[in-house]
Amino acid sequence: MGTDTSPGPEVEGALEALEAFPFPFELILVGDQQLVSQELARHGASPREGRLTLVHAPERIAPGEPPAAAVRKKPNSSIVVGVKLQREGRAEAFVSAGSTGAVMAASLFFLRPLPGVDRPAIGAVLPTAAGPTLLLDAGANVDCKPHHLLQFALLGRIYAQDLLGLEQPRVGLLNIGEEPEKGNELAVEAHKLLAASQLRFVGNVEAREIIRGACDVLVCDGFAGNLILKFYESVAEFVIGLLKRELQAQHAESLKLDEIFRVLDYAEYGGAPLLGVNGVTIIMHGASPARAIRNAIGVAAEAIRSGMVSHMARELARENGITV
Repeated sequence: MGTDTSPGPEVEGALEALEAFPFPFELILVGDQQLVSQELARHGASPREGRLTLVHAPERIAPGEPPAAAVRKKPNSSIVVGVKLQREGRAEAFVSAGSTGAVMAASLFFLRPLPGVDRPAIGAVLPTAAGPTLLLDAGANVDCKPHHLLQFALLGRIYAQDLLGLEQPRVGLLNIGEEPEKGNELAVEAHKLLAASQLRFVGNVEAREIIRGACDVLVCDGFAGNLILKFYESVAEFVIGLLKRELQAQHAESLKLDEIFRVLDYAEYGGAPLLGVNGVTIIMHGASPARAIRNAIGVAAEAIRSGMVSHMARELARENGITV
């Protein structure tokens, strides 16, 4: 019930996901039973034993509601019910295009952070000339300390290994210059921690180098990360709009630009994972179309298949000397 036109994109994306991916998985649709059932019927579908089930959640958290208070006051909302299904072991991942703050609050409250994680971070996959780059934090933590950025880098490395298929991902630190002494106190101290770690740290990365593929994982505080993410998305929309207008002006049916459109379209990247909680949570735009829902489900299923959360727990325990 999270998208701007729910539950249409959710139901359509769920049905597409059941047919799109080669590995088996089950889906639980969480929301207003009558509305979801009507949408399923519109597609000629219905809950199917073993693949698609429906859990009733009559309440909905609006985007403008205070997240923590809404999670407490609306226990029957689709966000709270969906996250609780994971906590109770009835589900292994949660995908939502609802209120980002509420999804984060519910995930932190019910799933809890992994041992060794002070601040779970939102990851966002950015297209670059050298392949996808994972940016984190993309908005969960506005004020950070240097050790938080080191934690983000550890979480990002594991995500890049398990879901992007990179054995030794390159980790970069967003900064205003390449030199280690550049930037504010946070950047300077974080550089020291990252350089002393076992990560494949490639140093500071200026904003202009991101799109060239300077690193595979880019860490920063959530304030800078959210600015980068939203500017990146707006530029992609601008470029796609220019290309489409040029096609129309040239009266051309195609200039073989489908791949460019696909690479620049955020819907292809399957949402933003909340990394560092004891579970799989994928956060999406409220404007997400069915294609984005489908791909987010695929990302969630792959995170489960790869054992990403267990991998993160082991690496964090090793890093912090914790027994798990």
